[in-house]
Amino acid sequence: MALTGCSGLSFRDDICGGGEYPVLSVGGTGSACVKDGEKVPEGYTRYPEGKVPQQVDDEWDVYWDTHTVDEDGKTVEVPEAPAAG
Repeated sequence: MALTGCSGLSFRDDICGGGEYPVLSVGGTGSACVKDGEKVPEGYTRYPEGKVPQQVDDEWDVYWDTHTVDEDGKTVEVPEAPAAG
């Protein structure tokens, strides 16, 4: 017997794979994954404690689309890009 329909469960991709942690581009919205035990690459920083995205499109992943960390470690909004046209 085949079952069809929606189970109500949704699955999202993890931000990083096992054995990795996410880092944020200083002054921008870019991100990367770094192997556990390795240093944060130059130009990147760890996400502030409690604000680390775990899955694509989770609360913090969406938040960091419009926010970043500046050179002083402060969380700031990213200026909107000028409209094309």
